Amino acid sequence: MDTAIIIDDEQPARELIKHYLKEFLGIELIGDFNDGFSGLKAIQELKPDIVFLDIQMPKLTGFELLELLEDPPHIIFSTAYDQYAIKAFEMSAVDYLLKPYSAERFGQAISKVQQLILSKTPEKPKVSELMVNLETNAEFLQRIAVKTRHKIEVIPVMDIIYFEADDDYVTIFTLTEKFLKEKTMKYMESHLDPSQFVRVHRSFIVNVNQIARLELYQKGTYNVLLKNGTSIRASAAGYKLLKQLLNL
Repeated sequence: MDTAIIIDDEQPARELIKHYLKEFLGIELIGDFNDGFSGLKAIQELKPDIVFLDIQMPKLTGFELLELLEDPPHIIFSTAYDQYAIKAFEMSAVDYLLKPYSAERFGQAISKVQQLILSKTPEKPKVSELMVNLETNAEFLQRIAVKTRHKIEVIPVMDIIYFEADDDYVTIFTLTEKFLKEKTMKYMESHLDPSQFVRVHRSFIVNVNQIARLELYQKGTYNVLLKNGTSIRASAAGYKLLKQLLNL
């Protein structure tokens, strides 16, 4: 028997899935959770075969949850999300239920995921493809979810002072802490509002609101002094971007 959990912050949505699932005797519901944090913990501990996952949740979104999973199970999205995401789901062959949905549409999603389980088709490449499609079309980031040793942190981007490259990771610096995120500088540069964040060097992206001043280092070369005291050397291209943005 296949096992499933539900992660959705809306109780009526969870109850509807429970109601529809009663028709599928080959699936055992082993839990339902009303936020992404408890849902993430449940996936890691219960290891369900199927997850019914909402996207728009306040504390940790479905997309942020997926980013934190190393080996995601079979995902059926339950969403009222906008059309660019729906297109990405279709391209990646990850199924989704667009709210409100019928029992018939629910059954189609169940049939599809059961076929994947029977064929032992791994879901992870599909989820990875989905995330790539979403990243291509994504809006500017408003917050970033990171996994530390003990907990999940969700950082508002405006609390970030700067980013520093670290191979295939970036280190995120806030006023009080630093975090490691498995993303590239290229990803961050393309997903941060360019009116607020500038790549001043191949290894650094700074929050312009955290810039205290620019200091001449030597002829034609400048250091960016941040309000927390950090000094970052700007490349010629980075300084040019700063001049344009700050109207210098």
